[in-house]
Amino acid sequence: MAVATDKLTPLKSAVAGLNQISESEKNGFISLVSRYLSGEAQQVEWSKIQTPTDEVVVPYDSLAPIPEDPAETKKLLDKLVVLKLNGGLGTTMGCTGPKSVIEVRNGLTFLDLIVIQIENLNSKYGCNVPLLLMNSFNTHDDTQKIIEKFKIKREIHTFNQSQYPRLVLEDFTPLPSKGQTGKDGWYPPGHGDVFPSLKNSGKLDSLLLQGKEYVFIANSDNLGAIVDLKILSHLIKNKNEYCMEVTPKTLADVKGGTLISYEGKVQLLEIAQVPDKHVNEFKSIEKFKIFNTNNLWVSLSAIKRLVAADALKMEIIPNPKEVDGVKVLQLETAAGAAIRFFDQAIGINVPRSRFLPVKATSDLLLVQSDLYTLVDGYVIQNKARKNPANPSIELGPEFKKVANFLSRFKSIPSIVELDSLKVTGDVWFGTGVTLKGKVSIAAKPV
Repeated sequence: MAVATDKLTPLKSAVAGLNQISESEKNGFISLVSRYLSGEAQQVEWSKIQTPTDEVVVPYDSLAPIPEDPAETKKLLDKLVVLKLNGGLGTTMGCTGPKSVIEVRNGLTFLDLIVIQIENLNSKYGCNVPLLLMNSFNTHDDTQKIIEKFKIKREIHTFNQSQYPRLVLEDFTPLPSKGQTGKDGWYPPGHGDVFPSLKNSGKLDSLLLQGKEYVFIANSDNLGAIVDLKILSHLIKNKNEYCMEVTPKTLADVKGGTLISYEGKVQLLEIAQVPDKHVNEFKSIEKFKIFNTNNLWVSLSAIKRLVAADALKMEIIPNPKEVDGVKVLQLETAAGAAIRFFDQAIGINVPRSRFLPVKATSDLLLVQSDLYTLVDGYVIQNKARKNPANPSIELGPEFKKVANFLSRFKSIPSIVELDSLKVTGDVWFGTGVTLKGKVSIAAKPV
């Protein structure tokens, strides 16, 4: 513990001198670092893990139908806020600016589709569901400019998640204190920061004063994360403070966090918490059948209570990086890990259609193809597809950046009957291409 104090005392002094961030950010950062240095146990005792029952992870099909009376539906929706996590950049796909401004389909971006969905919901039921965007310091300025174009811009509210200094590993000092004052000296500490940031921004109290009760949190790049009235109705009726949407694992999801029952509480189990000798068991689809979609429904009053009590001590995710040859450390948390601190917390085992993330150009190929259609801002799977699972698609590095991907397809192939596609090398697609079954296309690399 003496070593921890030796590191923490000079760090506190250095952080106090960082005038780019608020007092609440400084306090949050020091709290996170001191927890990390104290060596809090992150791993679980394997023998204590239990499979959750249907009362804890509720099958979606068992949820009651939505009320037929539109006035009742309006009442439900008027208690809801939609919050999209909008802190990520599109750099992995070769784009600059927020990832949510990448064009997904028909010239519309993720953000366009999200706004269209909210507009249609409010117009259909005469309700007022506000849209919140949690930006990071990386995406804030660009996002503010973009939302000016929307008709409902007054109903789009933005706030920034915390900005923490990267830690130099060699001597545990903040990178900005060493002269790295630009953006590279800082990081957003993961989406677990959504709860304190919602409170610190003043948005939480404002929403509670408007009579809002629940927030639906989802990644802005998950096209399947749309408002679901059956889920909302179930949570309000049963007074659940927290709900995580989970869905059945496939081989592509073996690293995804899963829900377990642990010491009488429902808990998210991530691969980093699994003892090495049990990692293969964790990846097993037979043993751990569901994984976290990061679609979360949370009681606003419960968030206020727990943030005020400083009770949300989620597992810390150490993320080592390198900036200009300097080894640094980022400490992050995940919103899903907060489930164990809320009362009456549950999972709901939802259809796979509610998990349609676009993390790479291979996902973009899926959603731009005839596998999907666009209706009122919603991306809906083509009924002509006999297999409910999407084909697996593996594109070579030549397709990694969005611009390269688009230039290599004169038009997107028909893939309704495709099982799998693997493309390697310098491959270009013409118009009118149909891919069926298992397809492998190889050419010389560029």
